[in-house]
Order: sequence, then C-alpha cells, then structure tokens
Amino acid sequence: MNPRLIAEAGCNHMGDISIAKEMIRMAAIFCNADVIKFQKRENKELLTNEQYNAVHPNPWNSYGGTYGEHREFLEFTVDQHKELMSTCEEFNIGYSTSVWDLTSAKGIAGINPAFIKIPSACNNHFEMLGWLCGNYGGEIHISLGMTTQKEEEELVNLFEKERRNKDVVLYSCTSGYPVPPEDLCLLEIVRIKKAYGETVKEIGFSGHHNGIAADIAAFTLGATVFERHFTLNRTWKGTDHAASLEPDGMRRLKRDLVNVEKSLRYKANEILEIEQAQRDKLKYRKSANV
Repeated sequence: MNPRLIAEAGCNHMGDISIAKEMIRMAAIFCNADVIKFQKRENKELLTNEQYNAVHPNPWNSYGGTYGEHREFLEFTVDQHKELMSTCEEFNIGYSTSVWDLTSAKGIAGINPAFIKIPSACNNHFEMLGWLCGNYGGEIHISLGMTTQKEEEELVNLFEKERRNKDVVLYSCTSGYPVPPEDLCLLEIVRIKKAYGETVKEIGFSGHHNGIAADIAAFTLGATVFERHFTLNRTWKGTDHAASLEPDGMRRLKRDLVNVEKSLRYKANEILEIEQAQRDKLKYRKSANV
C-alpha cells in the first residue's frame, strides 16, 4: 500500500490564519504531503476552571496571561476551518483536524473532512468516539500514545461493536516532545499490526522525534500512514516547533517514503533488464578452451 504522509500543522500557525494558509501551500507544493492537519479544542469544555486560569507551565511559549487565554489565542473557529479546507482544495492537498472534545468533534464532523484524528490524550473519550461512530462517515484515526494494551483492546472493541472498525487507522505513538530514539519503540508497530491489522483499516506511525530515519524504518515494519509535526520555522515560539519538521525535512521524508515503497519488492526476473548489459560486459566466463 502506498504510504500516506500527514503534515501535522497543529498549533504551529501561532493563531495566525495567514501562516496556516502558507503552511498549506508549502505542504502541498514543496513537500508533496498528502494531508495537512490542524487541531480543534473547545477549551472551557476540555479544561477545568483551575487549569484554564492557571499560568502556562512554560511562560516563554505562552500567548496569554493564563493557560486558557493561551489556548484560546491559538484556536480557529469552525468557519475558519472551512476556510482552511477551501485553501487545501485550492492546493490539492487533503485537510483534516484533530478533535479534543465532543463539541469540537461535532463542529468538525459538520464540515465533513475525509478523516478526523483522535489524539492520544482523548482516545478514552468514549462519549466522543461513540458520537463519531454514529454521526460521521469518514475515517477515524487514533493515536495510541500513553495507552495500555488493555485500553487498546477496549478501544478497538468499541469500533467493532459499532461496526466502524474498517474505518479506523491506529497509530503507534510515543507521547513526548521530542522523543529520543530509544523511546520510539518501533517494534510496537509489529505488535499492533499482529493484534489488529486484520481488524482495522491501516496501521500508522505518529512520530515526535528528530530526523526522518525512524519513519522509513516504521514503513518497513508495516506502517502505511505517517504523521509528523510540521512548522515553517523550528525556532518560532511554541512547544511543538522543536519536535517538528521544517519544509525541507517534510519534502525529504515524502521523497524517501515513495522511493522505499518502490524498492520493497522481489526481482521480477533472476536477471533484471538493468543488469543484462553489465552481465554481458562484466560477468566472468570460463575460457572456451578449458
């Protein structure tokens, strides 16, 4: 199966829709990504009053006086998400969004993207998942960071019960920003595929690491959908930029995934056409007089 690459814009647009649109343009034209994905939160539903009114844990990265103000600054309305979807259509790249709460799920489902993503933090929000099963017809992508194997089983059982499991993409994921190589645990892809590969639609890999080598290894282990955080500048203000790929990194990742996909095959013939001229020229032959 051809690998799909998702450029996770998340909140790296810093609350500026013009930057979000430039990210769409770059992801489509320069990076050749298949999808660009944003995020949607209803912050007063998602956060307790204490969390909403607390100081951001890293004030340098904050866009407001409290964590709630910071989160509100980074939010786009549903109408703005429609605008972003329209921009994606203009540049021929898929649009999607991660939803963190039921209100956001309802709002984004209403504009009907091809798929909706459930972040690791919300994959046990069964009320939201159940609502999506009954009211949204697209794919449902789910990250498995911070999730026990028992919780994975409960999650997949929910979608089987709702007869939506063949619309599900499960992502192997480690929730850290950035994640060191020893914590990527890529062999989890093999385990998840063995456990659920016949039950769900696809297995993906959501990485928050530096570089792109691990994504290529993930492809060879069976992942077919890849999500990487995307930014126009890794030095910008915000917590996700450091674990994100800039445009050239995203472009190289897409190129390498395509080339590795082409290479993962057996020889069609024992001697390939490309080898024949070299065989005729270079292959050792016994002397005719021997």
